[in-house]
Amino acid sequence: MYKKIYVPLDNSEHSNACVDFSVALAKHFGSQLVGSHVYAARMHDIRFRQMEYTLPEEYQDEQELERQRKIHDSLITMGLQLISDSYLEVMARITEKEGLSFEKKMYDGKNFQVIVDDIRNSDYDLVVIGALGMGAVKDSQIGSVCERVVRRIKVDTFVIKNTLPLQEQTGNILVAVDGSPQSFAGLKTAVELSKAFQRSVEAVAVYDPYLHYAMFNSIVGVLSEKAAKVFKFKEQEQLHEEVIDTGLAKIYQSHLEIARNVAKEEGVDLKITLLDGKAFEKILKYVRREKPWLLVVGRIGVHSDDDMDIGSTTENLLRLVPCNVLISSRKFIPPIDIKAEASIVWTEEANQRMERVPAMVRGIARTAVLRYAMERGHSIISSSVIDETMRAVLPEGMVRAMGLAAETIAIEKGQLIEGTTYICRYCGYAAKNVRPLNCPVCHAHTEQFEKVDKVAIESLAPLEGGVEEEETFDGIKLSWTQEAKELLRTVPSGYMRRRAKARIEKSARVRKLTTITRDLAAQVIEQTLEEDRLGREPEPEKEKKGKDAASSPQSLSDPPGSSVELTWTEAAVERLNRVPAGFMRNITKDKIEGVAREKGVRQITLEVAEEGIGIARKMMEEAIGNYTKGHS
Repeated sequence: MYKKIYVPLDNSEHSNACVDFSVALAKHFGSQLVGSHVYAARMHDIRFRQMEYTLPEEYQDEQELERQRKIHDSLITMGLQLISDSYLEVMARITEKEGLSFEKKMYDGKNFQVIVDDIRNSDYDLVVIGALGMGAVKDSQIGSVCERVVRRIKVDTFVIKNTLPLQEQTGNILVAVDGSPQSFAGLKTAVELSKAFQRSVEAVAVYDPYLHYAMFNSIVGVLSEKAAKVFKFKEQEQLHEEVIDTGLAKIYQSHLEIARNVAKEEGVDLKITLLDGKAFEKILKYVRREKPWLLVVGRIGVHSDDDMDIGSTTENLLRLVPCNVLISSRKFIPPIDIKAEASIVWTEEANQRMERVPAMVRGIARTAVLRYAMERGHSIISSSVIDETMRAVLPEGMVRAMGLAAETIAIEKGQLIEGTTYICRYCGYAAKNVRPLNCPVCHAHTEQFEKVDKVAIESLAPLEGGVEEEETFDGIKLSWTQEAKELLRTVPSGYMRRRAKARIEKSARVRKLTTITRDLAAQVIEQTLEEDRLGREPEPEKEKKGKDAASSPQSLSDPPGSSVELTWTEAAVERLNRVPAGFMRNITKDKIEGVAREKGVRQITLEVAEEGIGIARKMMEEAIGNYTKGHS
């Protein structure tokens, strides 16, 4: 795969880790290795001349000054060359021992610029570079040389962040897929690396159903009445809610399904996960929780122009994630997309309909329609094919996205207008009136089905201190219970509260709810506060509970020293799974099990679960109160 690997060296801890990794990679792929070091003799010469006026008087004689200049130039140039050669010699000895081809390169100049020029003028397939160099200090996230090099080159770049010996590093390979050719090429690379280093591969995709709502909500107040009429907020929001939000979930799920097929052709079983929210935030949170060995991202995203240096999501992740990062610059277009573009034509009416789709999502919407048409044997895309695409059943493997995408699909089918619906938390399959024993799509067990009852949710309103009606930016009226409003006020005022409010309103609208209750608000507020915390500091190790720790309570081991083996009734599991997933559910589960142990019971019933949930709720209210005080 990689025939020629380039490694900038500076004798730092990260640089030495680069040597170890690149040697291991070259052994597997039979690659040629090139090591380089850049020294700055010219800079030292300039600095010496700038400081000549400070020399003692006896050295400022013209002849003596020239002699000192020659001595300095000779010593500095020769000394720096010797240092550079020693750096390179370390890698040379290792490669010789392993029987690998190795080339040394030494340059005098500005370090990042010389490295960039060398890469641009050479035929390297991969650059392996340390995230930090000799100048790193305690709070350094990424070194200036690494950042400047990454921004200026268009070659696959492996950024080393983990400096432990390679054999001691743990974790899988996580690939961020957004449908861009760079992300699909990154997947292909990840598959090859998984074979080389015996690590599993996982793909994650993120779509954002909240962005446009928050954006519309923020600009409605600054537009003139005439401009607002031209913009047609109500029609815009209705378009998003009825088509685009649901379509985005399906489109990004289809990216994951295609990624899984690409990996399957290479003999690799690919786990896929779909998340909703801001891409870099969600991936960062996922990385901090799952602790992969490597994160693979495209240099630019699906919405970027080819001449862009680096995408914002990639740039943020490169700086903030704690694991190694592979930035994929190569391109790979899955065969289904190539065939679809080449063999399918569009009617004029279909093209006109696509032109009405907002520009920011038009490209991925077109890809979704092409894939749908290709899979079903269409050679011409008409308006009816577009309609079929929008009404398509949610693809297999759709994972939980806070329940919103799955519920939207159920609403499209008329399943949530009346009666009770059970929605699979993992794949989004919706069942009417009867809770399935197993999901027919992803085979999840019955406890993974969440009950969604519109009447039951709205019946809680009178019990929560009455309701207060508010009008959204596009004229839709929503009612807030008093407890929901009070909970919203616990979020720090300003941007965080505005974002939380917009997300809560959006959640209610997608679920076709006219009343916002405390439970609905709590789901979004918990997520907002957690994202803010993750943005400020890494998630502590002790909070890591694994993948949705409460999703299968019976399978989790008891704390050390416990002699009581606990089992859960189906009603208790169902009640626990109504608690928002994440650390809130993890804490709640711990409290419930604590109550069971205090009572000396081995089976957790609904009554025990309710008692534990009460304790957890009180603790969360106190935590939110403390959080608010600390940010006031």
